[in-house]
Amino acid sequence: MSTLSLRLPDSLHETARTLAKEEHVSVNQLISTAVAEKISALMTETYLVRRAAKGSRKEFKDIMSRVPDVPADSHDVR
Repeated sequence: MSTLSLRLPDSLHETARTLAKEEHVSVNQLISTAVAEKISALMTETYLVRRAAKGSRKEFKDIMSRVPDVPADSHDVR
């Protein structure tokens, strides 16, 4: 594990303290979790962009054209 010196505006630090107390975790744990969540979101976005680049609109339309045109089952409709 490594140590990171972080400068936060006072208002953000106070909010982090308050939230950490409400969640019964340390400010360190709250910030670590927040960074992990942000990294996960950014990595997911990158992954989806890469997957989308491999897609083919023509192949999608071809596959969808093979799906029967029937009404939805009653349990599929709200």
